Amino acid sequence: MTITTDPAPHPAPDGRAAAVWAAIKEFLTFGANSDPNAPKSWFYRHRLPIRIAHWTNAVVITVMLMSGLQIFNAHSALYWGQGSDFAHPLLSMTAMQNPDGTLKGITQIGSWHFDTTGVLGASMVDGQMQVRGFPWWATIPSPQWLAMGRLWHFFFAWLFVTNGIIFALWAFASGHFKRDLEPRPSDITGLPREIAHHAKLQFPRGEEAKKYNPLQRLTYFAVIFILGPLVVLTGLTMSPTMDAAFHFLPWVFGGRQTARTIHFICAFSFLAFFIVHIVMVILSGTWNNLRSMITGSYEIEGGGKP
Repeated sequence: MTITTDPAPHPAPDGRAAAVWAAIKEFLTFGANSDPNAPKSWFYRHRLPIRIAHWTNAVVITVMLMSGLQIFNAHSALYWGQGSDFAHPLLSMTAMQNPDGTLKGITQIGSWHFDTTGVLGASMVDGQMQVRGFPWWATIPSPQWLAMGRLWHFFFAWLFVTNGIIFALWAFASGHFKRDLEPRPSDITGLPREIAHHAKLQFPRGEEAKKYNPLQRLTYFAVIFILGPLVVLTGLTMSPTMDAAFHFLPWVFGGRQTARTIHFICAFSFLAFFIVHIVMVILSGTWNNLRSMITGSYEIEGGGKP
């Protein structure tokens, strides 16, 4: 006589779907390496002036970057010094004609040359390959409209300055700078450990999540109080009107062309910060981070230090 037993039951399809959704929800709320069984608590993380300044800059810097690329496309090369050495640019995005008559985009950085056809130097506009520094989708308000691009850039630049001044005054008056942004000697010594934690996707939990970590403090201080003023001053240096009013500006930066190059580097430093910032927002809890920057409220997962 043969005795048979029923195989071990498999999780029901609805149960598997619920488990997957629960894992996704946990990741979107608390990020990687979170513990779904850990106790949770609410914390008022971002005050209203921080949230207003954040979202204002998100829009303003995006418009400034894309309109700035429109302006750059009018002369897609960078130099160092007082004048333009057309034969020896530091960087250029140009195009050359192939034997078959097609265009080949060339990006030159120092003595290196790269084929960047389709993206930099030569890209498609309305179905035709054209000579242009950056592609049409990276420039506003249109594929090629220098005059309007300059108006957009200058208008939003003053919004950027105004927003920065108001935020800085509030930060100093409210104690936000002293409490959250001012770098400390311990930040330097603790930076390697903090970078290692982030590389392992180990984010602060519990009480540690209620304050800026060394990496955040150093980064925000550099972006707000070094990169921000630098991009404004180099932008002003490129203006002949401002140079006439403030003669020291070209001297400080070693010439208008040097200021233009530094301005370009600052712009892409903002872009690099933006990309890393978005990645960290996603990995450390997309919905939780977004909610805190909209309402101020942040849900903390218990667990103390990472």
